[in-house]
Amino acid sequence: MSSEPILEGRGLSKHYGPVVALNNVDFAVYPGEVVALVGDNGAGKSTLVKILAGAVLPDSGTIFFSGERAAIHNPHDARARGIETVYQDLALVSARDTTANMFLGRELVYGGALRPLAIERRRAMVQFTEERLAELGIELPDVKGLPIDRLSGGQRQAVAVARATAWATKVLFMDEPTAALGVQQTEAVLELTRRVAAKGIGVVLITHIMPHVMEVADRLVVLRHGRKVADLPSAGVTTDDLVRLIVGFDPAEDHLAERAASQPDKIGGA
Repeated sequence: MSSEPILEGRGLSKHYGPVVALNNVDFAVYPGEVVALVGDNGAGKSTLVKILAGAVLPDSGTIFFSGERAAIHNPHDARARGIETVYQDLALVSARDTTANMFLGRELVYGGALRPLAIERRRAMVQFTEERLAELGIELPDVKGLPIDRLSGGQRQAVAVARATAWATKVLFMDEPTAALGVQQTEAVLELTRRVAAKGIGVVLITHIMPHVMEVADRLVVLRHGRKVADLPSAGVTTDDLVRLIVGFDPAEDHLAERAASQPDKIGGA
């Protein structure tokens, strides 16, 4: 694993009026690792991901990409760097079909993207979509012609996951990616998470399902009330340990306190 983060945020903070969503948080993801970002509701997980993915601007802090300071002001800036995200709200266009949603802003056209009144290469787009869905074991009534809002919640969730994994080349954020999926599709997503990381892509997994965290994560980052309270390798950490970190504990009495405090801000290079 590389000793340099592919994507890093330093001192990131975000306030919504009097509410502190994120307070001076450092976070990094390295090529080829799966890092689980965990915490209770309101801990700041989604806010952190949205900042790093360009959907929300921080009040303070700096973002670095491949070791250089980066301006990520919107999702387009993130996507241009190979950063993709599965959002909790899925970010799908309800009136368009599955193929159109897979290619939003990336449509294949004859003659190149700059050609006036370019005609979409619809057949190639449909084939690409079917192949990506097949990788996840996703079966849909049809990937063309059927508006996405005619699909079930689990099917829409699966489409959002397939889209993000298809286009990520550097970092993949997955915010509750298995929330509406069945057992078979959930296992397919977890297996795909491993395959994505094996290609050298950094994967950030946000989930409340602790067995999923323990199954795929190389490193654990815990947020509580907008602050980072732990950043440590997952090896040797039990589910009970992780829950205690999430809800809080007395550092004087907990065996994880010294370990969490002793981890450097940049782990993963050893």
